[in-house]
Amino acid sequence: MRIMIVDDHPTLVWGLEQLIASQSPRMQVVATAHSADEAVHKASTHRPDVVLLDLDLDGRSGLDIVPVLSNQQACRVLVLTGERKPEVLDQAVRLGARGVLGKDASAPTVIKAIEKVHDGQIWLDRASMARMLGAMHRPADPEHARQAMLTQRERKIVEAVLSSHGAANKALAARLFISEHTLRNHLSAIYHKLGVSNRLALYVYAREHRLGEPAPMG
Repeated sequence: MRIMIVDDHPTLVWGLEQLIASQSPRMQVVATAHSADEAVHKASTHRPDVVLLDLDLDGRSGLDIVPVLSNQQACRVLVLTGERKPEVLDQAVRLGARGVLGKDASAPTVIKAIEKVHDGQIWLDRASMARMLGAMHRPADPEHARQAMLTQRERKIVEAVLSSHGAANKALAARLFISEHTLRNHLSAIYHKLGVSNRLALYVYAREHRLGEPAPMG
């Protein structure tokens, strides 16, 4: 059973490698990757059976490469993430992931999930399964899908754009404690995902869809 680990935290990657090596003689980590592009390249080279994929890869959403890994590379994708937003996790499954697991899962659970996904089964908790089944009876919301592709970091930037409308990029970057170059890269990714062309359009879109507001309780 050939495994590839995709996460931008080297310590976590190392820990997963040690876990897999110690817990299951059936499994072998054949590759690790720290970015989306590296993951796609190594998947084509090493042909893993199962890919453990984080959803936040240095500011880029792992959702972007789920279809590539699952369809073009024929890997079974098991999302292993700290992301908690149900809409993001559900989007991963809609894009082709065979399972979703939190980073707080126990070692036996991680190993069991890998085995089940490798054997062609789906690994979802009851809440996720109920949401997915319910969604089958509701019309698709394209804007919901767009917003689900935003990483946590990108959502913070959208919130900053809303609260600092009219501020120059330099001031906005300083508020976010990042460089202007990094801010421009994040904004370009956000524009692409949401289908907008500039900060003004992003501001209007975010206001219209209430992106900067906390999710309602219950």
